[in-house]
Amino acid sequence: MGGTMSDRLSYAEKEELPTSVYGLPERREYPMPDAAHVRAAEAYFRYCPEELKPELARAILKRAKEFGVDVESPTVLQYAEE
Repeated sequence: MGGTMSDRLSYAEKEELPTSVYGLPERREYPMPDAAHVRAAEAYFRYCPEELKPELARAILKRAKEFGVDVESPTVLQYAEE
């Protein structure tokens, strides 16, 4: 099958993204320009610094809703409520 679909963005692609699509916009980390990246952010959530997890969790839920992605991580859902 192949193709170029990936949850990895090149540096140039990241530079072109608006800050608003990042889970942590002030750090420009956890880009979520599409559904695949929302799922990637959920998968990599555990690597987020503890003090930023509530902000990232809320951003994941917001972007997931926009793309029709079901967030299944109980950890993300728990932090979003904080």
